[in-house]
Amino acid sequence: MTNNNSGRDYLSLVLDKLQKRISEIDQTLAEGEKEIESMHEYYWENYTEMDQYGYENYDNQQALLHQVNANQEQRIRRHRYRKMLDSPYFGRVDFRFDGDDDPETFYIGIGNFSERTGSIPLVYDWRAPVSGLFYDYDKGPASYEAPGGEMTGEVTTKWQYKIRQGKMIYEFESDMKIDDEILGAELGGKSAVKLKNIIRTIQKEQNAIIRNTKDRIMVIQGAAGSGKTSIALHRIAYLLYHDRANLKSSNILILSPNSVFADYISQILPELGEENIREMSFDLFAYHQLKDTADDCEDRYDHLERLMKKPDERDIFNRKQSREFINQLEGYFVELEDDLMNFRDITYKGFTMTEKEFIELFYFKFTEIPLLSRMESVAEYFIDQVETLRNADLIEEERELLMEKFMSMYETRDLYVLYSRFLKREGYRPLKAVPLEKRKLKYEDVYPLLYMKYTLLKQKEHNGIKHLVVDEMQDYSRLQYLILRKMFPCRMTILGDKAQTMDEETQDVLTFLPKIFGKNIRTIVMNKSYRNTVEIAEYANALTGITDIDLFDRHGAPVREEKTTSLNEALDLMLKEQKIRTGEYETTAVLLATEAEARAASLYLKEKLEAEGFDTKQKLTYLDRNSSSFRKGIIVTTYYLAKGLEFDQVFGIFSKKVKGPLMQQAKYITATRALHELYMLEY
Repeated sequence: MTNNNSGRDYLSLVLDKLQKRISEIDQTLAEGEKEIESMHEYYWENYTEMDQYGYENYDNQQALLHQVNANQEQRIRRHRYRKMLDSPYFGRVDFRFDGDDDPETFYIGIGNFSERTGSIPLVYDWRAPVSGLFYDYDKGPASYEAPGGEMTGEVTTKWQYKIRQGKMIYEFESDMKIDDEILGAELGGKSAVKLKNIIRTIQKEQNAIIRNTKDRIMVIQGAAGSGKTSIALHRIAYLLYHDRANLKSSNILILSPNSVFADYISQILPELGEENIREMSFDLFAYHQLKDTADDCEDRYDHLERLMKKPDERDIFNRKQSREFINQLEGYFVELEDDLMNFRDITYKGFTMTEKEFIELFYFKFTEIPLLSRMESVAEYFIDQVETLRNADLIEEERELLMEKFMSMYETRDLYVLYSRFLKREGYRPLKAVPLEKRKLKYEDVYPLLYMKYTLLKQKEHNGIKHLVVDEMQDYSRLQYLILRKMFPCRMTILGDKAQTMDEETQDVLTFLPKIFGKNIRTIVMNKSYRNTVEIAEYANALTGITDIDLFDRHGAPVREEKTTSLNEALDLMLKEQKIRTGEYETTAVLLATEAEARAASLYLKEKLEAEGFDTKQKLTYLDRNSSSFRKGIIVTTYYLAKGLEFDQVFGIFSKKVKGPLMQQAKYITATRALHELYMLEY
C-alpha cells in the first residue's frame, strides 16, 4: 500500500463535480417536466382550433415526444452518476504518447464522466479504447486502437483503487494489472446476492475475450468458477457500448437455465451501464413454439427426475437426439413430399388450375418454401392471377374459402400426427392418438418435433435478435444446436463447462459445433478457477477425474463428509453448522437430488427454524423450477437448479440408495457451488 494522496485528492474533486452535475440534471428535469405540462395544457386549450390538415397537431406531438425522450436520457444519466457517487473509479493508468514529453493520466470507472458534454472526461468508461491499457499492459511499451488508428507509447505508472460509499478503502500502485492479494480479498469476501461485475479484476486474457468484436460465433469453454458467465455478460456490455447505432439491449437474447439464474445475473448489466436484457430458457421457448401441436411438454428437469427413477430411459433420449435419428427424419421429410399430397383440379369463377399445373408449381417453382407452407404460396399465385385477370381484389371471405380448398390437398398438416407416424415407421413407440388438449410430449420428443416444425413450416424470422447468448452449452444436444442455427442466424456467444453436464457422460459440444456453425467460430478455453477454495476445488475435481484446472491460491476449511441415518438427521447437522444466524455468511445452500427431497427438506427446516425464532419469511427460500428470484439467507433447492449460482456455504445431501454416474455429476455440480465451506452429507 502507499501513502500517496493523489487518488484521495482526485476522489474529492470528482465527487464534488458529480454532485454538481446531478443537481444540474435535477434542475433540467424539473424544467422539462414543466415544459411537458405546459404542452399538454396548450393542446387541450387549442386542439379544436388547430388547422384542418393536422400540421400543427403533428408539430406539437413531435415536440412533446422530443421533450419526453430528452427527459428520459437525463434520468438515465442521473442514475449512472448517482451510482458513480459510491465508486467513481477503480483504476488509473498514466500513458506517455510517442513524441510527447509528459504522460497523460486516465482514470477508469464504470462509465464516462465529464463536467460538460464534449469536454475531456474526468473518468473514462472501462469499455473505452484507452481503458485497454489498464487491463492489457504493465509498465513499459504499450498501444491501443483508437477510432483514428493505433496509438503507441509507454505506460509510466498504474494504480488500483477500492472506493466504497465515496470513501477510499485503499489505493495501490502496481506493475501488474491485478495483484493476487487484491484479487484474493475480492474473492474471499461474502457472496454477493447477485452476480457481481468484475471490471476491477478483469485479467488480460479475459479482457481479450470481452473486447472481441471480430468473431461471429464465440465459444467459451470454462472450468467451474472461471468467470465465464461474467465474461460473457461483460462482452455484451462492451458490444452494446461500441455499436450503439446497430445494437440495443432489445436485440440480445440470453438462453439461461432457469428464471432464478436470470434474476441472479440481472444486476450485472445495469451495473455496467446497460439495461436489462431479455432472457428465457430454451425449454420455455420450445413449449411456446409447440403450443399449437401439444398442450404440454416435459422440460429438462422433468427428464432428469425421470432418469433418476428410471436410468434405463436415458438410452431412448440419446437415440432420439442423435445424428442418425435426424438423418432418418430428413429422409422422412423427402418421402412426405409425395405421400402427403392429393392434387386435383380447382376451378373458381371460370378460372382453373389443373393437377399438372399444381405439380409444376409445387415441385418446381416453389421448392424453396417448406413443405407444409408451400401450398399457401401456390394459392396466393392462383389468387393473384384471378385478381389480375378480373381487375378486382377478392374479398376476405373469398380468399379464405379458396385457401381452405388449396390447403385441403394435404392429407394432414398435424405435426403431432406426422411425427407419430415417423416414430412407428422407425420402430419406436408412436405418440398417443389423443386430441390437442390431452397431448403431453416427453422431453426426448420435444426437440425432434420442434426440428420438424422448423423444417416443414415457414417460420417468422427472429429479426429483432442480433446477438444470442447460450449459457450451459454442455446441456444442449447436437439437435438443439441445429434448431438454434435455423432460428437465430445471428452472432452468438456460447459458454459452458463440459464437466458440468447434467448427464451420466460428459458431452464435449466442441466436437460438433464447428460442423454446425462452420468456420466463423472462435473457441476460447478458460482453465483457471477463481470461485472455490483450493480444498473445495480439489475435492470437486477428484469426483470427476479432472486434472487440468489451474486453481487460484485461496485456502479455506477442509471439505467435511458425513454419514447420517436419515434426511432429517442430515438437516439437523446442517442447522448446527450453518452460519447465517451469526452473520458470518450471507448465503447457505442446501442442495438435494430431487424436487421431492428438496420440498421435504424445506418444510422440515421451516418448522425447526421457526421454533427457534428464525425469520423464515425473509431468510429461508425454497427454489423450484417456477421460482424467479434469488435472495440471501438459507436456500433449499435441487443440485440442477443451483447450476450457475454460487453460495458462501453449501450442504450437499444425497441418498446412498441412488448411485451411478449421474449422482457423481450431481455431487460435482454441488461441490463447485461453494465459495468457502462445503459439507457433503449422505443418508
